[in-house]
Amino acid sequence: MAKTLVWRETSLRWLLLAVLMVMLAFIFRDGLVELEHLWAKKEEYSHAYLLPIISLFLVWQKSDELRQLPLKGAWLGVSIVVIGILLGFAGSLSTIFLVVHYSILITLAGIVLAYLGRRGLMLLWAPLLLLFFTIPLPPFLYNAVSVKLQLISSELGVATIRLFGISVFLEGNVIDLGSYKLQVVEACNGLRYLFPLMSIAFIMAYFFQVALWKRVLVFLASIPLTIIMNSIRIGVIGVMVEYWGTDMAEGFLHDFEGWLFFMVCMVMLIGIMWLVYKIGSEQRSFQQVFGIDYPQPPPKSALVKFRTVPATFYGLLLVLGMASVITPVLEGRQDAVVNRKSLDEFPVDMGSWHGRRERIKDIYLAELDLTDYVIADYVDAHRRTVNFYVAYYASQRAGESAHSPQSCLPGGGWKINKITQQKLDNVLPGGVPLNVNRVQIQMGESRILVYYWFQQRGRVITNEYMVKWYLLLDGLRRNRTDGALVRLTTVIGPDEEWGDGDGRLVDFMRDMTPVLSDYVPD
Repeated sequence: MAKTLVWRETSLRWLLLAVLMVMLAFIFRDGLVELEHLWAKKEEYSHAYLLPIISLFLVWQKSDELRQLPLKGAWLGVSIVVIGILLGFAGSLSTIFLVVHYSILITLAGIVLAYLGRRGLMLLWAPLLLLFFTIPLPPFLYNAVSVKLQLISSELGVATIRLFGISVFLEGNVIDLGSYKLQVVEACNGLRYLFPLMSIAFIMAYFFQVALWKRVLVFLASIPLTIIMNSIRIGVIGVMVEYWGTDMAEGFLHDFEGWLFFMVCMVMLIGIMWLVYKIGSEQRSFQQVFGIDYPQPPPKSALVKFRTVPATFYGLLLVLGMASVITPVLEGRQDAVVNRKSLDEFPVDMGSWHGRRERIKDIYLAELDLTDYVIADYVDAHRRTVNFYVAYYASQRAGESAHSPQSCLPGGGWKINKITQQKLDNVLPGGVPLNVNRVQIQMGESRILVYYWFQQRGRVITNEYMVKWYLLLDGLRRNRTDGALVRLTTVIGPDEEWGDGDGRLVDFMRDMTPVLSDYVPD
């Protein structure tokens, strides 16, 4: 009778693997620190601390199958590692930490392929894919999803309240109960449910040993389930406020309601699994199709062989070793010093406009992490008003960069109606027409017109991702990553058209743009 063949790791392989992981952590340390910072900062991702631990458990669960394979490394994995590291360097230089975070996953997948080969990678696809849920959405996508979910949750929440015969009015994402206005803020958008529930649904679908379409259905069901249950929660809070007072929407009770509805979501997700399991002619019990298997120890009579260190592993060590040497060099680059005036000296009188400075609260300054700024309300002889704001960053290498106004304009019931890019032929800084982002925002009858652009080292840029591209180029070629966000805002009166606001902003810009270059250098 043939003996079972079992492969084991040598002490040298374990040692080299440990060295490899240390180098990987060193190369991507800034990205890992920023990732942990996002987990701690945003409650939507607080569950992400557990996902690497669960991923390691899933790897351990496959350890008995891994012992059955000789696991020959693949050189394709080394190439993927090179691509991942180059993407990481590009993300660091352009301050796009999202690129850095995904490059970590790409590099990790390349290491698994180079170390364990294709068969090993196929066994560990789920633990690797689970780590995808640790990466926060890019801000532009997060904000777009958040705003949509806030509005959906508000509308469905109001529908729930009206089922109880309560008179309620909805304006944007503000639910007006008459005696109390319930604002569906960003924290109530449902993403605090959605992200952890999707992660849990992925894990449950992985252990759900049924047809693939059933597993995919269970995973996808977590999305509408979250939206519906979050909307019902908002509606229930509105009903409780109507009958038992505003304390129902604040403090411990509010948090407890959130926890309770998440537990209900979990129970309902299990119920969806049971219903999906009942579809078709499944002969096994529910416990059998949803069971967590543990690795079986090898038989005592098994034939043991030790794996040698594959050549691909030395290739990994060489690539990561070189990257470890380059990393401090790139991080040690200092931005060139540019001469500029402080925005504290920005004139309050420009042409027919007179300004009154304002100050940003420290709590918001800490979030913006800017170098210098000016914010002021300007009024002209005709009592037309324009709010002017410039946020300047001396360096944008370490993730401190201008925040897109699209991230902060919506809120408090305000929503973006229209965004366009507009060329202002009658505003000619340097003799070239100025391009701006033109944003119309509205809440009920109240309207605001916003112009904004990114003024970066002699360029006027309207696209946030082109800003990142030029940061990468100028950081490498000119050793400069300084730049600013410029934003102008004006309120559209009840008897005015949007074009009246355009005229107001253009008139102000004719006087402002010739002055700005002294404070935001080319």
